[in-house]
Amino acid sequence: MGLKKPATHEPLRHVVQREYPRDLGGLMAQLREGDVDQRRWAARDLAGHAQAAPLLGERLLDEPSPRVREAILHTLAGMPGDAAVAALLPLLRSDDAQLRNGAIAALATMPALVGPRIGALLQDEDSDVRIFTVNMLAELKHERTVHWLLQVLQHDAAVNVVAAAIEVLAEVGGPEHADALRAAARRFSGDPFIAFATDMALQRVEAH
Repeated sequence: MGLKKPATHEPLRHVVQREYPRDLGGLMAQLREGDVDQRRWAARDLAGHAQAAPLLGERLLDEPSPRVREAILHTLAGMPGDAAVAALLPLLRSDDAQLRNGAIAALATMPALVGPRIGALLQDEDSDVRIFTVNMLAELKHERTVHWLLQVLQHDAAVNVVAAAIEVLAEVGGPEHADALRAAARRFSGDPFIAFATDMALQRVEAH
C-alpha cells in the first residue's frame, strides 16, 4: 500500500485593511463601510469638514454602534454654523430614545445657534417635539430660557407639554415665577398631576 502524499495547504493570505483617503469623500466612505473603530475615527476626523454635517445626520439614523453614534454627535456639536443644528433637529422626531436624547444633549451645547429655532419648535404641531424642546431648555444656557418656559405655561394646550415646562421652571426659575406657575395650575385645574407638579415647583422656586 503506497503512502499518501500529505495534503498541502496554501498559506493564509494576509488581510490588508482598505485604506481610505483622508479627504471628505474618503472619510465618508470609511464612516459607511469601515469597521467600528474605523467608523469612529472617521466621525472624529470629519470635525474639520462642516459640509459633512447633513451626511453625518443621515448616518446617525443607520449607525448601529453607540460608540460611533457618540463620536458623530460629538463632531456635530463642535461644528460651527447652522448646518449641524439642521442635521440634529430632525432627530427630535426619532423613535429611538437614545438617539433622540443624544441629539438633545448635542443641541443644548449650541445655545446661540439653537436659540433662533426654539420659537418654531414650541409651535410644532407634534406635542412630543414640544416636550423634547422643553426638556432641551433645561440644559440650554440661553438668556431667553425662562421666557420660553413662561410662554408654554401661558399658551400651550397640551397638558404634558405644560407639565414638562413646570418641571424645568422648577429647576431654573425663582420666586418671581410663582404667579405664573399658579396661573398654569388654574388653566388645568382638573388635572391632578399638574396640581402636584405645581406644588413641587412652587416649593423649589420659593426656596431659591
